[in-house]
Amino acid sequence: MNLDEVIKNSIIQNQAPIGFDEFMQLALYYPKLGYYRSGSEKFGEKGDFITAPETSDLFGFCLARQCAQVLKKTDDILEFGAGSGILAAQILFELGRLDCLPQHYYILELSAELQHRQKQTIAKALPELLDRVVWLNELPTGFNGVVIANEVLDAMPAKRIIQKNNKFYELGVGIEKDTLTWQVKKEVIQEGAVKLPPLMSDGHTTEINKQALAWVDSLYDALENALILLIDYGMHRGEYFHPQRTDGTLRCYYQHKASDDPFINIGEQDISTSVNFSDISDQAKLSGFKVSGYATQALFLISLGVDEYLLNEADENKRISLAQQIKQLVLPSAMGESFKVLALSKNRHVKLIGFKEQDLSHKL
Repeated sequence: MNLDEVIKNSIIQNQAPIGFDEFMQLALYYPKLGYYRSGSEKFGEKGDFITAPETSDLFGFCLARQCAQVLKKTDDILEFGAGSGILAAQILFELGRLDCLPQHYYILELSAELQHRQKQTIAKALPELLDRVVWLNELPTGFNGVVIANEVLDAMPAKRIIQKNNKFYELGVGIEKDTLTWQVKKEVIQEGAVKLPPLMSDGHTTEINKQALAWVDSLYDALENALILLIDYGMHRGEYFHPQRTDGTLRCYYQHKASDDPFINIGEQDISTSVNFSDISDQAKLSGFKVSGYATQALFLISLGVDEYLLNEADENKRISLAQQIKQLVLPSAMGESFKVLALSKNRHVKLIGFKEQDLSHKL
């Protein structure tokens, strides 16, 4: 049975359209067939999209500097969904150089295929540190240290909602003539834990993500004393629900081409929605976290001295290459403005150097 049939069977058994979050869960995470559960290449030039760690080692080096500011000798690092493992390798390398290695570098990764790839990456780059890396299948308890989630929230299944007759309804996934299609569900969406957008014109479509909020809440319970760094593409609520953003933030990526059609290349394309950082911030405070900073990726990396790596490079050809990498990380037309960094803390109150140049927390 292929993934298309799995999803159609789910709709038939439900006897009604399923939520887009349920569709997204199946398309991305269904055992062996879902996008993140299959063996296909996902990251880098041979995959479907390039993340910041694949763009440049400097991304991980800067994150390591932020970690070094707060890491104590007994602390650990926990990374969620570590992709190819390259970010873990970058952070460990730089923390080794700074003489600030954590006791353990935990990676919470549910995909066995990605766990294998991460082990290969770290073993090749830093064989001497592989014994510090521990793979987990569930949240630890009583964790102390730094938690990193780079492009994790955007892959959490989201609900889509549509405005009709001055009310919001869930936009589900149904079947028409044996083809998957959008179908409006009958129940009116009520304001709850997730704030709804202001009423706009009929047909206005956007996303809300209850799973991301539940994740933030469960994270609080797992931590004792920690700093959390969430890095993702997204925006504050005012931008997220802008009247001109009439079709939401849904994006699909297949072989470096973007589309807004989740019903093609099912299981072979990435599906994501942008992060509403105001919702995440509100939930974090409700759970008990303190918001310790919010900035664009560009200003976060500049605060951490990304340009110093360029100035300290003597080799002319390497300098040219590093300059190109930095442009990709910080220019507004590349990753610099669309990606944001949100820092949360529990029992760890330090003025973070990553937000020295910019802190937009007041906009959340």
